[in-house]
Parts: sequence; C-alpha cells; structure tokens
Amino acid sequence: MEETIAAIATSPGPGGISVLRMSGKTALTIADAVFRGRGKPSAQPSHTLRHGFVMDGDQAVDEALLAVMRAPRSYTAEDVVEISCHGGLISARRTLDALVRAGARLAHPGEFTRRAFLNGRMDLTQAEAVADLIAAQSEGAHMAGLAQAQGHLYRKMQQVYDHLADALAHVEAHLDFPDEDLAPATRREIAERVRNATAFVESLLATAREGRILREGVRTVIVGKPNVGKSSLLNALLGEERAIVSATPGTTRDTIEEVASLGGIPLRIVDTAGIREHADQVEAEGIRRTHAQIARAELVLLVLDASRRLEPSDREILALCKERPLIVVLNKADLGMFMEAAAWRDLTSAAVSLKTGHGVEELKKTIARHLLQGRTQVNFHEVFINARHQEALLRSADALKRAATAFQQKFSLECIAADLREAMQALGEITGRTVTEDVLDRIFSKFCIGK
Repeated sequence: MEETIAAIATSPGPGGISVLRMSGKTALTIADAVFRGRGKPSAQPSHTLRHGFVMDGDQAVDEALLAVMRAPRSYTAEDVVEISCHGGLISARRTLDALVRAGARLAHPGEFTRRAFLNGRMDLTQAEAVADLIAAQSEGAHMAGLAQAQGHLYRKMQQVYDHLADALAHVEAHLDFPDEDLAPATRREIAERVRNATAFVESLLATAREGRILREGVRTVIVGKPNVGKSSLLNALLGEERAIVSATPGTTRDTIEEVASLGGIPLRIVDTAGIREHADQVEAEGIRRTHAQIARAELVLLVLDASRRLEPSDREILALCKERPLIVVLNKADLGMFMEAAAWRDLTSAAVSLKTGHGVEELKKTIARHLLQGRTQVNFHEVFINARHQEALLRSADALKRAATAFQQKFSLECIAADLREAMQALGEITGRTVTEDVLDRIFSKFCIGK
C-alpha cells in the first residue's frame, strides 16, 4: 500500500459537483503539485477545506475546494485528499489526469475500502455493508446496510468467536495432561458455550432469506390477459405513471421492469404482455417472453377481471402460474364480482379496483405478508447475512455439531479441539480475521472504483 491511489468518487455525467478522492503516503505532496490556493495543502490542518484552483502544469483546470483528512482519521486510515470540482465529465477527468501525472495511480474497484479494511479502519462485514448501502434499492435495504456498517454483525461475531476461543482454551489446556479428566464444572461450561454458539449461528442463518430479498429484491411478475389492468397495477405499486394504460388490448408488447419499495422491501416488478391466442408476430414474441418471465418469477401477480365470468383462457393462465408463488389480483371489483369464487378459493387473493384505488393498500399488505412468510414486518435494524456469510456459517454450524457430538460421546480432546478450530476459522472468515487474498479480491472487485 505504498502507492497513492486516486479516482473519481461521484457518478459520471452532469451534476452540481464531482468529487475526486486520493489516498496514500504522498497524497498531500501530490496535492501540493496540482492545487493552487492560500498556502499548500500539506500545511493545511486536518478536516479542513480550502478554496483554490486545480492546475495541470501552468494551466488552470478548474476552480475547486480541497479537503484534507490526515491519517489515521480518514476513511482509509491514510492521508486522504478530496477535491470537489464542477460537475460533469470533463472537469473531473482533467483533474484526475493531473493527479496521475503528479504521481498518483488510478485506483482499482473497491481499493479505498480495501485499504480501510487492511488498515483496521473497519472489519470485512462493515466493508461489505458499504457496497450494500450504495446498491440499496429500498429504505429497508438501506437501513439494514447501515446497521451492518455500524458494526452490528461484527460485534455479534466477535462475541461468539470469543466464547469459542475460551472453550478451546479450556480444551487445549488439558491436552498436555491426557490422564486427567476435565472437571465437571469445566465440562459443563464448554458444553454451554458450544450450545450457545450453535444457537447463535443458526439464528443468523435464519436471516439469509431476508438478506437476499433486501439486497436483490423479489422478482415479481405481473401476468394476465390483455386489458385486465396489468399496467395499472404496475403504476399503482410504483406510485407513478410508468406504463401506458389504454382500453386497447395488447398495448404492452414487451416486458417492462421497474423497482418498487413495499414496506421497505424492494420488488423487481416485471409487467408483461397480455396472454391471448390471437396475436400478431410482435405481440406473440411478447407473450413468449411472458412465459419465460413466469418460469423465473419468485412471485406472480395474476390479474383477473373480476367483473366477468371465468373463461377457458383464464383457466389456462391460472394453470400456468400455479407452479409459482402466486397472488390473484381480482381487478375491476367496483363493477361487481361476477367471477366464480371457486377459481381462487384455495389461492391467496385480493379484490381491488385499480381505477378507483379501492383495495390497493390491502393488496400491498397481502404481498408484504407473503414476502415475510406471515410476519407483519422486518426489523431492518437487525443484521441480515449475505451468501458469503451463509456459506461460512453453514461450515461453522457443521463443525459445532461435530464438536458437540464428540463432547457428548467423550471422544479425544484432540478431535474436539480440531472441530472448534474449524468453527472459529469459518467465523473468522466473515469478519476478515482469517480471510484469504482470493476472497478479498472477489469481494472488492464488485465495488465501484471511487469506493
């Protein structure tokens, strides 16, 4: 980490300002070379701003503000300089070019956060939470990411790791005296620590589904015949007029994808072409894509016209969707409920009028209950594990179960110690205590360059 790295930290394109970040031992020296203001940046107190101009040789690049954050009180725990110039690609790119010519190196994806982890500024769960915060598509996802960034998961992991370390210390202390049995009180204490650790690991594993939902969203596909209100349902869930609503059947001929937040949970909603027999070539392609979307759906919202009696085509669509998690949306209820109740009696359903808005809020609650498997809400301030955490926790849980069995059946202490070490190794991978370079490469390669 001897090199000083630099990158544009804001999104490209027009905007009020662009922020460039630079971190490393020579960050202040490079800032001296490219910034002209009252005094040199290297003489500037930490956590202060200074007005001036970015220079490329003798030519002014842009008017800017320069912030200095000296080690270790910075994001990376190194000397950090941030330059705020005018928004837009040209100013930011020319400023970055000037920094590189003065001695900085272009940062790799996630390299600032990786340095923060390697310098002890944060653990690996907090580093991953940075990416979660950036990628959050709902308030719930943002709140959960913020809880993890504040160290909630790290503190829990440290607590259970320390308990297992104490249990292992007791076991290893008796390895030098193989002829002496563990005292009953010590045996009970070790068994209790292993039980508590197992319960903790299993409680975290139970959050895997919610964690995936919050990070990735639920792929929700809206299907039905033409002109039953599919696009109106999309607009109602989004709270805006995203899809064209028309009395003419077949208006939607391709899939439309949007993200909506429902009770803090992101829904990746796909509005599809209406399914009917007689369709032109373009519409038929849209219907084919609808079938493909149903096969991939994690939740299907089947819209039926409740003001009409069930037709053979309705039954065919119902049969097509029953293999997926399904909620039947009975639209046009304001015109009267003439569809046979037997069609949806055993299915989750909600009667609505997308024209008047009646029943829409109850439909949203029905969808939320389905996503939360009957619960009314998620505590977004709790921690929710990701796929990497889940894999490590499964290995830890397996090792703990083996340790408990070995302990009960009075296997050798060497076997018990080996199982406890394996459980701790897996837990350490989550926080970064025992992580490998390959794992770090995979994690930080998914970050944006400026972070």
